[in-house]
Amino acid sequence: MSARILRLIVISVAAMTVGACGGSASASSPASPSAPVGGPVRTESDAVARVIASEPRFSGITARDPGLIGQAAWYEVTPASGVGAFLVTMRIGWGDCPAGCIDEHSWTYAVGPDGSVKLQSEAGSPVPSDAWPAPSAGGSVGADTGIHIIAEAGPTCPVEKFPPDPACAAKPVSNATVLITDASGNQQDTVTDASGQAFAKLGPGEYTVTAQGAAGFMNGPEPQQVTVEDGQVTEVTLDYDTGIR
Repeated sequence: MSARILRLIVISVAAMTVGACGGSASASSPASPSAPVGGPVRTESDAVARVIASEPRFSGITARDPGLIGQAAWYEVTPASGVGAFLVTMRIGWGDCPAGCIDEHSWTYAVGPDGSVKLQSEAGSPVPSDAWPAPSAGGSVGADTGIHIIAEAGPTCPVEKFPPDPACAAKPVSNATVLITDASGNQQDTVTDASGQAFAKLGPGEYTVTAQGAAGFMNGPEPQQVTVEDGQVTEVTLDYDTGIR
């Protein structure tokens, strides 16, 4: 066999090999970015962790204990047929909870077997800033790292009373934009919800929290320096001045 024929055979085999490798790479392309992450949901704890990951302020809520009198905040998990793997209900109550709580707010989420989370229903009054349970530290289910922001306005009455009148308590400031700046000058912003709260997921480090002016208030809060530690949620309260004297 001549050298020219041998060379043509080698080239043909190499082309077939490259084609086979290209087909293999195409078959192993990554999954769609829209696919839920975090692995499948198999247990109640998995479902609760997915809900807390979607709303880190729930991280301080514990499982409902029917034998515990005055439990203001709790979650409950039930199997869900057709709509997902589990239904997770989060509840926060406030106002004389040893007697059953005067008011409450609840959320019900459907958590799919693939880890997807969908809000099914929500009911109740806006949650006062002091009714939210303290966020869990590292090691708790769903714990995260970042800043929990509480924006509130006061005074709400011209004369302070003693004992304090609940009607004169500070009011939540909703739709307030808050800038968070790291030590390198990088910024991100977040906006408070109807309860005057927001959560910013951040890495460990030093940050400056600056509240923007909000409609209806005389003065915005002063910037605050905050240290965020790994696995910890740092709480920052922003006090707006109503101008009432």
